[in-house]
Amino acid sequence: MPGILPADQPRETIIRAVDTTDPDYGFSSLTELPIDFLLENGVIALDKPAGPTSHEVATWVRRIFDSERVGHGGTLDPGVTGILPLGVNNATKAMQALLPAGKEYVCIMELHRRAPEDDIRDIVQEFTGKLYQKPPLRSAVRRILRVREIYYNEIIEMKGRQVLFKVGCQAGTYIRKLCFDIGEALGVGAHMRELRRTRVGNFKENIHMCSLYDLKDAYHFWIEDKDDTELRKYLLPMEFAIGHLPEIVVRDSAVAAICHGAPLAANGVLNLSSGINKGDLVALKTLKGEAIAIGVSKDISDRIAKANTGIVADIQRVLMERDRYPQLWKSRSD
Repeated sequence: MPGILPADQPRETIIRAVDTTDPDYGFSSLTELPIDFLLENGVIALDKPAGPTSHEVATWVRRIFDSERVGHGGTLDPGVTGILPLGVNNATKAMQALLPAGKEYVCIMELHRRAPEDDIRDIVQEFTGKLYQKPPLRSAVRRILRVREIYYNEIIEMKGRQVLFKVGCQAGTYIRKLCFDIGEALGVGAHMRELRRTRVGNFKENIHMCSLYDLKDAYHFWIEDKDDTELRKYLLPMEFAIGHLPEIVVRDSAVAAICHGAPLAANGVLNLSSGINKGDLVALKTLKGEAIAIGVSKDISDRIAKANTGIVADIQRVLMERDRYPQLWKSRSD
C-alpha cells in the first residue's frame, strides 16, 4: 500500500475456532513480565549516537547488561543517528523479523546549486515506488543493481540549497544514493548531508527510545536499589519487535510441539490475520499474546481459515523456551 510502511498495513482478524487458555501456563500479561525474564528476552529502541558503528553500540549494551548476546536489527552507518533496535540474548532471534517492516528516515539533502522549489517537490515525489539502486562506493555490500521500494517522500522544509525531507523505504535502501539520484534528476547535483532514522517497524522515535546513558543508569538503579521502574520503560517484551507481522494464534495444545520445531497444522489454528500470502513471514502466538515462533505461511489467509487438514506454516525461528507449555504428545517410550 503506497504512502505507509508495511508495518502499518491494516489487517482484520479471522476467527477460525474458539478455545480457552490454561492460566497455569505461560504469562497472563506481557506488561508484567519479570525483569529477569526481560533481561533474557527483551528488546530495546536505542537512540544511536553519531560516531560508533552499530556493532560497537550492541557490544556496549552487552557489557552494560553483562549479557551473552545483544544483536541489532538493521545496520546504521557510523555517522547516522536514530533508532537502532536491539535484542538481548534470546530476543536476538526476533531481529530478522524486522526486515519486511519498513524504515523511516529524516534526511537533510544539500543541492549543489539552487533549483526552483516546485521542481524540487515534483522530482522528489517521482522517487517513490520501486526503484533501481546500486549501492554507493562507501558500502559494505556488493555493488550490484537491485530493486528497492520507496513508500513515501515528504518534504518538511526547504531553505536555500538544503532540503529537509522524510522518507519511508524498504530495508536495504541507500538514502545517500537516493539523494544523489534526486540531484541528477534535477540537473544540479546533490548529496546527503545528515541522516536520522526515526522508525523501524513498531520502534518509533520518542516512544520507548533511550540513550546509552539512560539504559546504563536504569540498569544500575535496578542492580543497586532493586528499582526496575526506569529499566521497564526501555526493556520491552520481544513481542514488540514482531508486532508488525501478521499473526496466527494457536491452541495451547500446539505450543510445545511448535517449540520443538514441528510445523503448524490446520487444526492448531484458532484465529489469524487477514491479508496473509503464501511465503509471508507470520508471528505464531498463544491466546495470551506470547510469541511462540516466526513462521512462513504455506497458503493465503482465506484458505488457511477453511483448511481442515494439512500444514499451514513452517517454522523458521522458535522464540519461546520449550518448557513454558506442557508437552501433550506421547513419545515412543510412552
